[in-house]
Amino acid sequence: MPAGKVLQPVLKMKVDELFLCWLSQPATQLMLKDCLRRIKNEEKTEIGSGDAGDSETLIYTNKNSKSKQSMLDNLISPLVTPSSPPHLSTALPLGTSTSPRNTSNIRGMRRSTRVVQTKKEEPLPPSLSQTIPAFYFPRGCPKEKVNIDSVIAKVERTFSQFPNERASLEDMGKVAKACECPLYWKGPLFYCAGGERTGSVSVHKFVAMWRKILQTCHDDAAKFFHLLMNPGCNYLVQEDFIPFLQDVVNSHPGLSFLKEASEFHSRYITTVIQRIFYTVNRSWSGRITCNELRKSSFLQNVALLEEEADINQLTEYFSYEHFYVIYCKFWELDTDHDLYIDPKDLARHNDHAISNRMIERIFSGAVTRGRKAQKEGKISYADFVWFLISEEDKKTPTSIEYWFRCMDLDGDGALSMYELEYFYEEQCQKLDNMAIEPLPFEDCLCQMLDLVKPQCEEKITLHDLKKCKLANVFFDTFFNIEKYLDHEQKDQFSMLRDGENENQEISDWEKYAAEEYDILVAEEAASDQWNDGYEAELNPVEHQKANVLKFPMEKRPFFEMPSHLADVDLEEYDYEEDFE
Repeated sequence: MPAGKVLQPVLKMKVDELFLCWLSQPATQLMLKDCLRRIKNEEKTEIGSGDAGDSETLIYTNKNSKSKQSMLDNLISPLVTPSSPPHLSTALPLGTSTSPRNTSNIRGMRRSTRVVQTKKEEPLPPSLSQTIPAFYFPRGCPKEKVNIDSVIAKVERTFSQFPNERASLEDMGKVAKACECPLYWKGPLFYCAGGERTGSVSVHKFVAMWRKILQTCHDDAAKFFHLLMNPGCNYLVQEDFIPFLQDVVNSHPGLSFLKEASEFHSRYITTVIQRIFYTVNRSWSGRITCNELRKSSFLQNVALLEEEADINQLTEYFSYEHFYVIYCKFWELDTDHDLYIDPKDLARHNDHAISNRMIERIFSGAVTRGRKAQKEGKISYADFVWFLISEEDKKTPTSIEYWFRCMDLDGDGALSMYELEYFYEEQCQKLDNMAIEPLPFEDCLCQMLDLVKPQCEEKITLHDLKKCKLANVFFDTFFNIEKYLDHEQKDQFSMLRDGENENQEISDWEKYAAEEYDILVAEEAASDQWNDGYEAELNPVEHQKANVLKFPMEKRPFFEMPSHLADVDLEEYDYEEDFE
């Protein structure tokens, strides 16, 4: 390492990890216990000059507590490392006469042998913990009763059923079950073994890949993470989920109606990916780590894909009805249908309920990924998914972080009284235009402080809002006039009761999506009564698209879908690694 160069934080974490790994080795434990035994038994340590002509020797007895402490402090320095010579022992070097040592290394030249004896003291009590077990398992805690050979044998028997012992993507369902994995792991298993290049996977290549995963990954999160990630990476980006979700679209019975409308596959996949990152990527980094995946409920939902034929029952990520609602809301705002909306388009959402100052903050880059929002003043459909879910459910951790980022104008991690007044001013103007007398800011501020109960009354932090059970009331007060008036008309006790009901089975987002979906279906049914002749004028292709998008039931069509939408895919979205 060059002189003057210090360890970077990431490198220091790796050094600490390697030290803990070394400390947990059985050989290290035996060496440490041997050293402690020598200290406890008060064995003498002789340091000789190694010169045959000069027998000067210094003998220290280890009865002094300071000498014992110094040996413990210096215990790590003489330990054997991979770069040590092979002839050195794993025990602590004792410096005996068999070890040549130049007299210049001894502090001061000694002309005669002397013995230094110290005051006798009580021996150290025996250590209660004999070993330090390993506690850091980035790829899952190893399981003792895993018979890898039996799993591999089962996989080989499954491959023997296929022609030339090669499995196609359609055959990977049986292989996934032989691997004791959920059914819809079949896509990641196929692509990780190189099936995308050749169209099939040989038994030898798959067994080599799966054996390596079983040996290095010890839980489902680590295995799935390894299947999806690119080689050399320790994180997942949005593009890593596309092959997996495309296989779900192609093979799940609840999405069979989408097979003939491939141009809408990317819309659905984009929606699911954004919902995955919205829920799983708690760091807002745009990169999902294995630990984040392990802490989430995503893998449980993937397993439910096999058990639940109705895709709409999986409301957390995969619901088609939720995608339908989100895309219809976006389509209404995207007047030019280029899959981007500007501040004027977004301001029309919910009849101009969101304040203009908050719209400006959304387009400032505080919560949008990429630079298109700042440079061109537009956000993509992917950004709109985050906006709509955050707008309709302000009780989740991600939505609280979303709106806190928008309200934190100076980015200091706290909402000051100035920032609250900045957003409340526009609310007062809207109330005046509606002939409603607004509450003075001082009175509103007192109400909000009583509601949130911040640790410091001069500012409101993100931690304060996450502890508050009525964070949605707080946010609506400052930038959503419609919901603010709804809260004002409700009984205070009923709001508190709703806030305390944390274990409710249906979230605010699920309620909103269900209500909006019913409205869309009702509008479609009403329009069919007087618009029967419209579909007769469509050509067969457009007629087929409209029917597919209605799903199994009668649903609202996607209006007049422009033909160029079929050429748009996920590659056109300008994703960035970090929020700006």
